[in-house]
Amino acid sequence: MPESDVVIVGAGAAGLSLAYQLCAPTGGAAVPVVLVDAPPGPLRPPPRTWCFWEAPGGEYDSALSASWDRLRVRGANGSETVLRPAPLSYKMLRSDAFETLVERRLAACPGFRRVTATVTGIGDAPGGGGRVVARDESGKRIVLHARYVFDSRPPHRLPAARTTLLQHFTGWFVETERPVFDPATADLMDFRTRQPARGLSFGYVLPLGPRTALVEYTEFSRTVLDARGYERALRNYTGAVLGIGAYRVTSVERGVIPMTDGRFPGRACSSVFRVGTAGGATRPSTGYTFAAVQRQSRSIAARLRAGGRFRMPPPYGRWPRAMDAVMLRALDSGRVDGDQFFSGLFGAVPATRLLRFLDGTSHWYEDVLVGLRTPVAPMLRTVAELPFRPRREAPPVRGAATAAVAAPEAGPTPDPEKSDL
Repeated sequence: MPESDVVIVGAGAAGLSLAYQLCAPTGGAAVPVVLVDAPPGPLRPPPRTWCFWEAPGGEYDSALSASWDRLRVRGANGSETVLRPAPLSYKMLRSDAFETLVERRLAACPGFRRVTATVTGIGDAPGGGGRVVARDESGKRIVLHARYVFDSRPPHRLPAARTTLLQHFTGWFVETERPVFDPATADLMDFRTRQPARGLSFGYVLPLGPRTALVEYTEFSRTVLDARGYERALRNYTGAVLGIGAYRVTSVERGVIPMTDGRFPGRACSSVFRVGTAGGATRPSTGYTFAAVQRQSRSIAARLRAGGRFRMPPPYGRWPRAMDAVMLRALDSGRVDGDQFFSGLFGAVPATRLLRFLDGTSHWYEDVLVGLRTPVAPMLRTVAELPFRPRREAPPVRGAATAAVAAPEAGPTPDPEKSDL
């Protein structure tokens, strides 16, 4: 017999967001939840930053590090496009502040329990429902049963796909000796970086004050760089491009986010479901994940409270995923130039429409209007080609700590058929 309604595996953005929504006092009765969090060590993700656009008054606004009502895109030739996406704002949320806010609600939830343990197996229980097998910090075996299990751990391998790119980056939180940043404007994409032989790169600047900012170097390509490669790129960007003068680095973030048209199955077995990146919440064309995780979590919580047979809500519909597949292939094949492609979109499409498109919340007719602003001939050629391209297994991600793909040192995700079940 299930001991709880829900067991959530993993306490990253997806796991904590789902627990938060299931314990939400405004959404009806709280759903009994057990959250299994890995002990301190390589299985726990490092502190990280999430960004998303949303109207003011969101449920995490009290924990935001900053928000911006002005966004800027710079072309490789120095041209500027300034966006004012009202009523939306671009919001920056640090994981430690998010965790503090969420844990405050969870501590007050009567049906909530947290377990610190290393999961060794997940699958269906013989008597119905799902089962999670784990070992606590002392090595003691723990078995948890629930009606439903939601696994939020990042995938160790990416699914077979026609196109697989990686959005990989390193960011420095910097403090400068003189005021050089405009706190009112975030640079979303700055293509004045050295472009790789294949793919694209850009700078990303989130100012927290006149002398402090998160400055990132990002690439969309098939392989990651080594540590020296990111350092060279960032030194060139902060020095030769931004000209910020003397500065010190106060902290560093690194990540690898999958950009793939592979299919992430939301259901692992009868009573086990995947959420977050493993459940397809990462938008293939942009790498944005946090906003989709929130939509997914709210939808799951609403369906569980409604009762009846549970069906996993897809993070994105077929139409957005089809458009993402075309864009990824066009970029990877070199048919479109990344700088011109994105600069052109931001210059030609109204800001709110484009941001909804990038977030996966636009209507189909808005998507068509956006599509008409892309290089039509290369995109049509790609549409004709895609059905004939085979899906191939993606190689494992190596060489960088990751934000949305399991770090190599974490080991493979346990296979329910070969695990401690």
